[in-house]
Parts: sequence; structure tokens; C-alpha cells
Amino acid sequence: MSDDTIRLVTVGRMLRRRWRLLAVLAVVGALVGYGTSVVVFPPRYTASTSVLLPGQWEERELLTQVGIATSSTVVDRAAAELGWPGVSGAELREHVSAEAADGNIVKISGTADTPERAQRLSDRMAQQFVAFAARIAGGGTDGEAGAAPEALRKKVEETNRRISDLADAADPGKTVESVQARTTLEKLRTSLEEAMTKLDQADPATSMAGMVVMGPAARPTGEAPPTRTQLVVAGALLFFLLAVIGHLVAARTNRRLRTEPEITAALGSVLLGTVDVSDEPGTHRPSGGGPRAGIRRFLGVDTRWDAPVAHRSGDEAGRRIRYRRVCARLRDRLPAPRRLLALVPAGDEIARRAAGQLVAEAGSDPLLRVVEVSVDRPTVPDRDGESGALVVLGTGNWTAEELAGIAEACADGRHEVVGVVVADAVRDRPTRSAGPSPDDFTEALAVRGRVTGGSA
Repeated sequence: MSDDTIRLVTVGRMLRRRWRLLAVLAVVGALVGYGTSVVVFPPRYTASTSVLLPGQWEERELLTQVGIATSSTVVDRAAAELGWPGVSGAELREHVSAEAADGNIVKISGTADTPERAQRLSDRMAQQFVAFAARIAGGGTDGEAGAAPEALRKKVEETNRRISDLADAADPGKTVESVQARTTLEKLRTSLEEAMTKLDQADPATSMAGMVVMGPAARPTGEAPPTRTQLVVAGALLFFLLAVIGHLVAARTNRRLRTEPEITAALGSVLLGTVDVSDEPGTHRPSGGGPRAGIRRFLGVDTRWDAPVAHRSGDEAGRRIRYRRVCARLRDRLPAPRRLLALVPAGDEIARRAAGQLVAEAGSDPLLRVVEVSVDRPTVPDRDGESGALVVLGTGNWTAEELAGIAEACADGRHEVVGVVVADAVRDRPTRSAGPSPDDFTEALAVRGRVTGGSA
């Protein structure tokens, strides 16, 4: 696993190098969101109707009315009145809701696949709620319970008449006792009238009968969430984020070796030097053609996105000096002149070009012969004209297991790994219109004797 911290520059590099792949995945996510809106979440519309409950209501009483508004009886009656084919009360119950709002208002909502059906559903639910609430409050289901308040009112009226008769029968204004009796009778009459007034106010049938539907439901103009647009955007964003996270996780768990000490330890040899190779367009792209290769090349997945940015090279003369120093160190490590195999992992274009440059720098001395080996099943030629191997490879391309396989293949072919050369991709500096050529610069350095840090 890589211990490098994932920074914003890493995310920016990924977006810059894989923007086509991310764009394609975002489009795929948008299509998935659209398909989900068609199959799983078809367009829905919600309409609402408000019912006013007059009088004083406690919170728990309002919650009771909310439960009544969405009860099976009310929903079944609304379904029967609507008469939609294939839609029963049980199915309709999943598309209606009610809630208590401020000001003793019960808000009833209905959801359907069209604005017209949603409006009709909400209106029918409100009408059936008002009718059912008035009925259960005493509007005809229990005759005795409905007749009891009326009988009580008749008794009170009869009592008031008896009080009037008693008051008239008393001797008006002649004695103190008669005055007190008339006063007591009037107080009794007033108390009975106040009690009947409170009884009328507290009668649930009166409150229920006063429920008012506050106009028809407004026809909805927009879809209920999640809308098709929301699902499309959510699908595109989800696929984009998953792709970004997948790239970052893959980079975090990357086990490819990046440093020279790790590479030399995996091969069990020593580092002879690091050389630079011009990073030309297409250098990192694998060879091959066909439709798949074209698609991979278009999406940018044929090259690694997390490859380090190539640094700028000094000049051609400086790069050639590095190659010469590697050749000199290689000759110093050999006890006697002999030919070596320059092993290059298959697919490592930077390493292959570096090995070719090493062969060119060796000149007329037949020191190296370039051989490409597969990292999956490495096979090294048997010891014949060459005895020993020089491994040339780029950084960040191979794991420790793959390099250990190359070392084992060298041992099977009776070749000693005499050294390792690491190749780095560099960017050429802009060429100047005038100035000495690289060859002239090299000759000047040789004459002045300013080259240090190793023999050339």
C-alpha cells in the first residue's frame, strides 16, 4: 500500500488525465438515473386540500382527526367514489397522507401519476373525511345517543316553564320570603341557560358538523420528489464520485515500487545509476491496435494516471553524460570484459529506449544485448555468448513480486544480475533559436575539464 498522502494536486491530476472516462461514467450514471425514474420511480404528482375544524381542539384531538382522515373507512369510500379501475382502497392508502397544521387545520394530500388524478383524489378524501367525522360524532349511527341531547334540552325547557309558573304563583313583592323565592328561581333559570349553552358548545356533533373544506385542491404543476431531473443528476453525480473514489483507492493500494532502494532490494543487486529519457507523446502507451485499443486510448485508460509528472531535463549533453557514467560503472564491476544481457520488462517503453541508448553509448564495444522479458512469466535466454544481466526499468511500473520473478528467471538462466539502471521520463526544455549544439557543448566540457561526479 502506498503511504503517499492524497492531496488536491493528486485529484487534479486524475481529473486532468481521466476526464473523458469520468465524463462517460457520469453520462452512464445519468442514463441509469433516467431508467430508475421510468421503472422504479415513475413521475408522481401531489395535491393537497385543507379542512378547517372550528372550535377549540387540543393537540391529541387533532392527531385523532388526522388518524381518521387516513383511516381505511375513509380511504375505501374515496376509492369507491373515484371508481378507478384496478385501484383498491388498500393500494390507495399508500398514496394518501394527512397532517395537522396550525390553526386547527387538517391538511390531506393525495399522490397520483397525473395532476388531474392527484387533484381528484385529494378532494374526494377531504369530502369523505368530513362526512365520516360528522357521522361518528352522532349523525345517525346511534339513534339513542343522538336523541339524548335533544331530550335533555326538552327537559330544561320544561323546567324553565315550571320555574316561571312558580315565580308567578309567588306573592310578588308583598313579603320578604316571596322576594327571596323569586330571586332564587331566577338564579336557577340563569344557571340552566348557561349550562345548556356550554353543553351546546361542548357537543362534538356540533363541532364535527362545522368542519369546512377550504376550497378544492390546487392542481399540481410539478412532480413530487424524487423528480426525474433529481434522479438523473443524482445518478450522474453518484457514478462520478464512485469513479473518483475508485481511482484514489486504487492509487492508495498501489504496490508498485517507486524508489531506487526498493527496486534494487527486490532484484537483489546494486544501482548503477539513473538515466533520463525524453517523454515524447505516446511513450507510455502500449503497442497494439484494434477497436478496443482505440476505445482505451480515447478514454485515456491505456496509460497510468498516477504516473509522476516528468521533470524538465537539462539538455541532451547532460543526458548523454549520465549514460556514459553508467557504462563506465558497469565496466568497473566486471572483472573481465564480457557481454551482458540488458533485460527490459515488456511494455516498459521508457526502459526500452534507455537500454537502446546504453547500447549506443557503448559504441564499438559489444557490451550489451537488449532482451525484453515478460513480467507475468519471465524467461531469460540461457548463458551462451552473454554471462550476466543488467536490468533496465522505469519507476512506479512494477511490484516487488514481479521484479523478484525477473531475478529468479536470471538465476534459472545462470545469469548474475550485475546491476540495475532506473530510467526516468523527462521533458525537453524549449529549444533556443541560436546557441551551441549539444555536441559542441560536450566537447567544450571535455576540453575545460569541468565534468565531475564520475568518469565518462
